[in-house]
Amino acid sequence: MKLVVQVKLLPTPEQAAALTDTLHYVNTAANQVAVLAFERFGLRSRELPLRTLCYGDLKAGGLGAQAAQHVIKRVVDAYTTLRANIRNGNLGGPASKRRRKAESKPITFRPDAAHTYDDRNLSWQLDAGTVSIWTVAGRRKHLKFACSPEQAKMLAAHRKGESDLVHRDGKWFLLATCDVPEPAVCEPVDWVGVDRGIVNLATTSDGDNHQGRRLSRYRRWQARKRAEL
Repeated sequence: MKLVVQVKLLPTPEQAAALTDTLHYVNTAANQVAVLAFERFGLRSRELPLRTLCYGDLKAGGLGAQAAQHVIKRVVDAYTTLRANIRNGNLGGPASKRRRKAESKPITFRPDAAHTYDDRNLSWQLDAGTVSIWTVAGRRKHLKFACSPEQAKMLAAHRKGESDLVHRDGKWFLLATCDVPEPAVCEPVDWVGVDRGIVNLATTSDGDNHQGRRLSRYRRWQARKRAEL
């Protein structure tokens, strides 16, 4: 199963400036790709045609190969989510003002929206408590992070896949994906049925009744409080 571990980054002022510039740059690029996707494919953009259309321009604009791929994928995923919301009626019916507005213009990304990294442009040094991360100002190494011992153990044992760079309330975070094995399911060797009632609060299939004066007093007290409220 997939779990997410959130660690707090502790960048220097120079590193924080590079991270800020990176988010602003990649989200500006994502908005440009979203406009092209909307003009060419409407809400039905797919990754391969959009990559053919935009990848060269993103690379020429200064994005690294992996950053350009992730920008394109984020745009495609955003349109996929929008189509699912429309299909499921989350934006109202065909005559809904909210739905018509969503269908009539390209998706936009906030300047500080989260950006996705993988192992090619983000590496973890868990023993040192640092990461090395790609930015538009070049690779930033020895960027410190803080997490609990349990989170560090989870990262060391199960971190796999992508991580998201998040800027929230003036603080920086990395949300790392961990692929944790599913716990073994034990086969039951016996079972018990429980019938819940008013007089006998619980009666099991082997004939035991579960009730008591203390529990009955507590139920009456709860009933009085509900009536007062």
